[in-house]
Amino acid sequence: MTQLTASIIGGSGYAGGELVRLLLMHPNIELTQVTSERQAGKFVKTTHPNLREVTNLKFIASADLKPTDLLFLALPHGVSMEKLPQVRDLAPVVIDLSSDFRLNNPGDYDVWYGHQHNDLEALGNFVYGMPELHREEISTADWIASPGCMSTTSILGLYPLFRAGVVDTSLPTIIEAKTGSSGSGGAPSLSSHHAERSGVIRSFKPTGHRHTAEIVQELTFADVAPNVSFSATSIEAVRGILATSHVFLNEDLDDKALRKIYREAYKDEPFMRLVKETAGVHRYPEPKLLSGSNWCDVGFERDPHSRRVVVMAATDNLMKGAAGQAVQAMNIRMGFGERTGLEFPGLHPI
Repeated sequence: MTQLTASIIGGSGYAGGELVRLLLMHPNIELTQVTSERQAGKFVKTTHPNLREVTNLKFIASADLKPTDLLFLALPHGVSMEKLPQVRDLAPVVIDLSSDFRLNNPGDYDVWYGHQHNDLEALGNFVYGMPELHREEISTADWIASPGCMSTTSILGLYPLFRAGVVDTSLPTIIEAKTGSSGSGGAPSLSSHHAERSGVIRSFKPTGHRHTAEIVQELTFADVAPNVSFSATSIEAVRGILATSHVFLNEDLDDKALRKIYREAYKDEPFMRLVKETAGVHRYPEPKLLSGSNWCDVGFERDPHSRRVVVMAATDNLMKGAAGQAVQAMNIRMGFGERTGLEFPGLHPI
């Protein structure tokens, strides 16, 4: 069995912690180094208590990193592009979980992130790490940019319709994404304080959300970019994203035709499920059922009074929206079975 070493820069956050958990359980990986500047010298399990009796690794400073087969960057946005020049030679394969290398157009960073990109050479060498759209490119890529959580959920819900060319792109595509608190990261803030978050349904980015750029980029076909209107809402949940999208068809397709489009797009995908039942409580995708899993569930409802289709997509933002998707991309790149280390199905009830 192939055994490779892996290291994580920025392992004290929520996404970093999920990476630690997944890589420790992966049969082809030996996790040897996890960095945290603030926690250096402390046991990883003190920050991630679910790993008690699982690992005795200690955090180290990034300056003490040694060469490794695989290097994951789980750093805040804007930090990876500063760190990459210092660590790029430590590993032949680098997978970055931040936003710093996701966008193909350098000018988009000015528009959506408010700063210029300072490493254009590296930017051009990263592959967008969404397996369902870029599996072939990922299989030979040395640098992979793992997608954002809300962009992942939105794109996977809508991709089959845009790929099939059945969306009226002269009309807006409207996306409302509801997200749990872990999407804000592990650093505490007033908005994540229990008294402020408990019971909340709060619009925090009704316009101008940075993940819009990824959605537009990945749903552009034949040089026709979608007109995306994206809004984000905080809800009282720890994990999970539900993206509800409204698109209008350019032809009068019935339910059977839409099912065929989704099945054709995702029939061979190991982590995509079409969830559309006619009865019962769980008729459509629900993020709660996906906690800890790498699944993306997608469903839709055709409006009988118009050509509108309501698309619902759900993920665990820390798994398919972050660490799980990064490990899935790693499996593809290193020639492992794509499901390896990602077989957990989720829990019910939870």
